[in-house]
Amino acid sequence: MQTALRALVLSAALAGATAMQAVVKSDRPPNIILILADDLGWSDLNCYGSEFHETPNLDSLAVGGVKFLDAYAACTVCSPTRAAAMTGKYPARLHLTTYIPGLHRNGPPPTARLARPEWTQRLEHRQVTIAEVLNDAGYRTAHVGKWHLTPRPNPRESGPEAEKAFEDYSPLTHGFRKMVGADVFGKYHHPYNNTPRGVAFAAGGEPGEYKTDRLAAEAVKIIRAWKNESFFLYLPFYSVHTPIEGREDLVAHYKKKLEDTPLPEDAPHRNPVYAAMVHSLDEAVGRVLTTVEELGLRENTIVIFTSDNGGLSHKGAVETGITRNDPLRRGKGSAYEGGTRVPLIVRWPGVTPAGHICLEPVSTIDFYPTILDIVDVFGDAAHNAKVDGLSLVPLFEDPSASLPRDDLFWHHPHYHPGGDSPYSAIRSGDWKLIEFHEDMNVELYNLRDDLAESNDLAESDPERAATLTKKLHAWREKVDAQMPTPNPDYTPPAN
Repeated sequence: MQTALRALVLSAALAGATAMQAVVKSDRPPNIILILADDLGWSDLNCYGSEFHETPNLDSLAVGGVKFLDAYAACTVCSPTRAAAMTGKYPARLHLTTYIPGLHRNGPPPTARLARPEWTQRLEHRQVTIAEVLNDAGYRTAHVGKWHLTPRPNPRESGPEAEKAFEDYSPLTHGFRKMVGADVFGKYHHPYNNTPRGVAFAAGGEPGEYKTDRLAAEAVKIIRAWKNESFFLYLPFYSVHTPIEGREDLVAHYKKKLEDTPLPEDAPHRNPVYAAMVHSLDEAVGRVLTTVEELGLRENTIVIFTSDNGGLSHKGAVETGITRNDPLRRGKGSAYEGGTRVPLIVRWPGVTPAGHICLEPVSTIDFYPTILDIVDVFGDAAHNAKVDGLSLVPLFEDPSASLPRDDLFWHHPHYHPGGDSPYSAIRSGDWKLIEFHEDMNVELYNLRDDLAESNDLAESDPERAATLTKKLHAWREKVDAQMPTPNPDYTPPAN
């Protein structure tokens, strides 16, 4: 199934390939729009294999640019990936290694073998962000959407303490000159923040307004206001994170679609409400791209679209038919491919050849050095000396090229509400090794032959497993990764 899916995606994209467009010269540096979906799975888009979800705008973006099939989030959960995108550093190096404030924040329960390590629950000001570098380079910089990089003294309460913590580490303190949204969760329909968790989303709004539509509208306003200047727009949507709430018109559309064309009960995507959320996300991206076109900015605007981690995979999501990440194993919070492999689409007119596929493994850590390379600015030398990512510009120019990198790493020394345990992992070429921290057991997979990670080769190939384990340990030491410690209150389950 996985081979057939990959062949289908490749053939569909290559069928629409065209020659590289001529470079259109501009008097100013290119605009950059970085769009980050929340919890969007690798196979959630139609152009990545979904047979139920309709995503024409993102499909069109892929036809006009480069689609990456081996792109990864820097972590299996959101906050670390967002920090990595902003700084170019592995979450382990930042010591920001799970979502803020994380599970077991009041101490691990006696059922947990390990206690989480001390970790950083904010994006520290000593780190340099993309926005800070571009701001210094004369760019207009805006953040519209979910930040999730500020401390949360009590994540389910608002008040002076929470607002002070937010204000001290908000996007406005990290180089962004305009901010809409930031850290509010709650509902998708206005009023959004009926479960207070931080600061207000934004002033105004009409009853019934949908949050994803609102973010698109705010982004469009910014693009129109800054059309004559170089801008960096960071647009991290809340979609398709829980709560699972779709716009009523789109939910009705997908319910009718199911009635007209029934899908098997085991189809990975057949939930009308979740499908409506994916559809809204696609519509929002479409509004942004249409505005860029209407203003004549397309040829001088780079668009990057990706997700912060894999799609939902916890027991409730699977049992209720919300979504699955087939053909990948598991999802958000997990050590397996479903937890970290994500869609990535890049369109840079005149540079990215239209409709091409890239199979080179890449990561969120690569966005920071890529954007600096695009703009031809260096940034802060001390920060750059510890940047882990590489510029992806060579892959934009030639999707068949390779990067001078052998390995990618992950480190999540925390438990996850979906039931997943602490782990570290390495991908080296076609091979992936996972080390689970509870017992330091390792699993080894050949992703070229076994994308679903169903055949553990650690016992049959012990030499390779030992080599990759050694490399993983050396990397953890190099970045000063913090490890979990034994839980003194752990009580083994009775036999």
